[in-house]
Formats: sequence, C-alpha cells, structure tokens
Amino acid sequence: MRFLHTSDWQIGEPFRFVDDETLAILRAERLEVIGRIGRLAIEHQAPVVLVAGDFFDGAHPSLETLLRPIERMRQFPQVEWHLIPGNHDAHTGNSPWERLLLQSLPGNVVIHMAPEPRTILDGAAWILPAVLTHRHMSSDPTEAMDAMMTPPGALRIGIAHGSVRSFGSSDQSTNNLLALDRAKSAQLDYLALGDWHGMQKIDDRTWYSGTPEPDGFNLSGAGGGQVLLVELTVGALPTVTPLESGKFLWRSEQVTLSSAEDISMLEARIRTLHSDLSRVLLHLRVDGTLDLADREFFERNIHTGLGSALRYLRLEADQ
Repeated sequence: MRFLHTSDWQIGEPFRFVDDETLAILRAERLEVIGRIGRLAIEHQAPVVLVAGDFFDGAHPSLETLLRPIERMRQFPQVEWHLIPGNHDAHTGNSPWERLLLQSLPGNVVIHMAPEPRTILDGAAWILPAVLTHRHMSSDPTEAMDAMMTPPGALRIGIAHGSVRSFGSSDQSTNNLLALDRAKSAQLDYLALGDWHGMQKIDDRTWYSGTPEPDGFNLSGAGGGQVLLVELTVGALPTVTPLESGKFLWRSEQVTLSSAEDISMLEARIRTLHSDLSRVLLHLRVDGTLDLADREFFERNIHTGLGSALRYLRLEADQ
C-alpha cells in the first residue's frame, strides 16, 4: 500500500513578525498546500493521507478557520484524510475536534479522538493513533500502541505527535516524549510522527514528515516543505520518498560586509536563491564596517532593492 505522511499544518498560524500583506499570503498558503497534497496523493496512487498532529495552530480557531481546511479536503473524495490532535490543538474540552464533530464532515475526513485502532483499505492495514488530551502530557501517548490488537498479516501504522529523545520539542521539555523504540515494541510497519517542522528519519520505520509549507527561518537545512510518500509491503522495510509540497523558501544569511564589492556579492548570491524572489523569505544578519557611500549602496541594493523583490526581508544590521 501507499500513503502520504504529513504533519504540522498549523492552520491559522499568526506569523506575528511579518507585515499584514505577507501575513495574509502566508496564512492562505497553508490552505493552498492542502490542494497540492491532494494532487500528490492522486498522482502517486496513495489513497490515504495521515496528518500527524498540529492540524490547527491554536486551541480556539474561528469557525472559518475551523472549516476552511475541511472544505479543501472535501475536494478530494478519492483520498481518505486521517487527522489526530497535536500539542497546539490537543483534544481537550471544547477543542477544535469537539467543535468539528458538530459540523457536517465529509466522509473522506476521519478524526481520531481515542487511542483505538481503525481499519483502512478493506482491512489490509490498520491505523494505530496516539491522541493528545492535553497540550503537555508527562506520559508517552504512544504507549497504548503496544497493546492494540490487529488481525494477523495486516499492516500496522502508528501515528503520533511528540518528541523522540526530546528531539524536536518546541519547548525542549520532556512533555509528550515518545519511546525511541516504539515501532519495534508495538510491531509497527511504520510510525508517522509530527511535532518537528523539518523532515527527520529516526529509524527505518519511524519518520518525522516536517511541515508541508515551511514556516521558520531555522528550518532552511532541515527539510521543511515536503510530504512523505510511504510504500509498505508485509515483511519488508518501508520505502519512504520525500515529495516537494512547499511554495515558499525560508532562508537565513549571516554576512560581514566591509566594501561595496561585498555588498554586490551578497546581492548576487541572494538573487540565485530562486528565479522568483517573491517566493523567498530571508532573515539577513549583517555586521562589519561600511563608509557612508557603501552604506547608501547597501540601502539602495539590499534594503530597498532586494527588499522589494523578496516576499519578506527581516534585516538585522550591526554596523
């Protein structure tokens, strides 16, 4: 069987550091990427999509924020979307999930509200979900997977949100800490994880997918902006293939400038990041010493020139 593994959609993310125009564009792109994921699922004959938590960015989204991603998934009736709560949208009282159940959900959207196995693909595989009932849980939410029973010969696919070895935790705590060997102890064919926004392989059967649309400058080398195509065969290791899904590039640059030549070289390097710089967000840290003429050259070519070409320029200058 084939399926797509994704996580950390963060619908409604506030992006507080950007201007209003960029904010609207970035928030809209977190909905647009759902269509790209749906088309990738169809293209690669992967009729199931697992979303491993943090579907929403907060615990109390507006009704429009709540329903817009559901309507995007409704447009792909041939794809079955499976969702679990994460730490940002944990299944607590009056959670987004409780509110969604009061709405008319499409039949192809499945919300896992309890740690109970559920069959897919006419019993050929079973999804074993871990459900966060608090934003921070001291116990391992995947522990219940060890005791979940499935028919002999059926594929066992775990889906969870949390940190392995404290890796990827946003607050670097031991909350929502997952056992490193859970795939082995629960006899899982694959464990789909969410929480870390960059792609990360933990072992052959355990992966973080990363967010499908990047949302941070610190992820430039960590593989954000993709979903994982997973192919499973009984008795074999999974084949995992990253598929590009992101539109925007987030990059960080740190440079020391001392001349107009340095400035020109910096501009040239940034302009090679993408053929369409309106798809690039750049965090630029600059230090060094420039005379007045070179400062004016920097302001004209970098701050104003590249600032107009880039989707967003965050400039920190220590000069």
